[in-house]
Amino acid sequence: MKRKGSAVWNGGLKDGKGTVSTDSGVLSNVAYSFSKRFEEEKGTNPEELIAAAHASCFAMATSAQLDGVGIKAQSIAATATVALEKVGDGFAVTTSHLDVTIKAPGADKAKVQTAVENAKAGCPISKLLNAKISMEAKIEV
Repeated sequence: MKRKGSAVWNGGLKDGKGTVSTDSGVLSNVAYSFSKRFEEEKGTNPEELIAAAHASCFAMATSAQLDGVGIKAQSIAATATVALEKVGDGFAVTTSHLDVTIKAPGADKAKVQTAVENAKAGCPISKLLNAKISMEAKIEV
């Protein structure tokens, strides 16, 4: 299975503009720029897209882990916060923090906690990131 995303950048770093697209068409020539990435201008940027990818991958991985122990969650709400920091002469994504709330009425809380820990370590996007991954899990059983 392969998925594609693409980007086009025109101009210099600070005065240039770019667009990002996905083969599915969900993103189609969505604008991004220096000010959207490093300043406060509204719009997407690579780190926001990584955060969305991490949150969605983690939520699905948690569901799979719960399925494996016979638990069906009512809901799994995940948010990833990705940090882009200056490291040496450049920048690096240094952390991704997951905040998750799981509603699984009647479930064994310990089994749910084990499932979220396994999902944090095992989701493909967690494995992709060369960053510290932390998590806070709120489990409602």
